[in-house]
Amino acid sequence: MKPYLPTIGLFLLIVYLGVQALTGQRGLLSGNQRDAMLELREHELAVLAEQRHDLELRVRYLRSGHLSRDMLEERARVVLGFSDPRDYVIRTTTATVPQASVAAS
Repeated sequence: MKPYLPTIGLFLLIVYLGVQALTGQRGLLSGNQRDAMLELREHELAVLAEQRHDLELRVRYLRSGHLSRDMLEERARVVLGFSDPRDYVIRTTTATVPQASVAAS
């Protein structure tokens, strides 16, 4: 039995590595899952980049060198909750999507 132990050990190592090559985290059979995750991450990146660009524009208009009176007035009304008595205020609610359902899709 002693001469077969290295052969059995080597065979088990090859089987283990073969199973990992097929079904492991970076295995051949998990490519679709990685592609779906990549698409999800790219979509999240695009949304975040768009939000960042919008925020950078707002910050640029609120700096003292490029102060926009309209932007300042809008932000003051939003933050303080005030409006001109002649304004018509239409309050809307936005539907929020729970983070768990976004991650599951």
